Amino acid sequence: MSIIEIIVLALIQGLTEFLPISSSAHLILPSQILGWQDQGLAFDVAVHVGTLIAVVIYFRKEVVEILGAWFKSFGAQGTTDDSKLGWWIILGTIPAAVLGLLFKDLIELYLRSAWVIAITTILFGLLLWYADAKGKQTKTIYQLNWKSALMIGMAQAMAMIPGTSRSGITMTAGLMLGMNKQSAARFSFLLAIPVITMMGLYYTVELALGDEIVDWTTLILGAGLSFISAYACIFLFLKIIERMGMMPFVIYRLLLGVGLIAFLMI
Repeated sequence: MSIIEIIVLALIQGLTEFLPISSSAHLILPSQILGWQDQGLAFDVAVHVGTLIAVVIYFRKEVVEILGAWFKSFGAQGTTDDSKLGWWIILGTIPAAVLGLLFKDLIELYLRSAWVIAITTILFGLLLWYADAKGKQTKTIYQLNWKSALMIGMAQAMAMIPGTSRSGITMTAGLMLGMNKQSAARFSFLLAIPVITMMGLYYTVELALGDEIVDWTTLILGAGLSFISAYACIFLFLKIIERMGMMPFVIYRLLLGVGLIAFLMI
């Protein structure tokens, strides 16, 4: 990988992992449009580690409180709002974990194409617009119940399809279930922690069992850049949606999808 490829792909991963515009789509597109070679498994691990560190550090207070309350819920203290939220995050992670193991190879074989990305980018962009416009947006993150958490988790599993956007589809589901924008976004970000952790561990095992040569300079640079861009992205995104809602991201998705279709038809 050239230094330009490292910088571009790491920044793309960091910026798009938590925006509702699909990180997988934007990482596939350079190879489809610019002819870049696949970045390799080791680089995937590095940039995912960078984004994981970013979200954990940004939400460190919430993470500590939720973990502490969750562990205490096994004792005499019983359940609290934070411990319930911990259970809902676990419950919301299960569908992605199960379906990911079952259909990962099938999806990578048949659905990693620019045409699929173009269609899903438009389709799920319109769905995000509908949820933002029609959702009641009255519930906070602590008003979730197990049914809502499971439904958001099932929506998250659909993000295996390139172009869907993990953060986008979970926020869409949260909005349609009546959550306000901030709560939908925060639950989406917290839900990302176990999912990205599982992905990182899965890729690490594959890397350890494979024979790919590791370029540590590339990996450190990729992880660092993805961390910086992801942290900045979370901070700015939470401010943007408070003022402008999801519409800027809906417009971007529609323009990207239409542009891709036009490119593919030339």
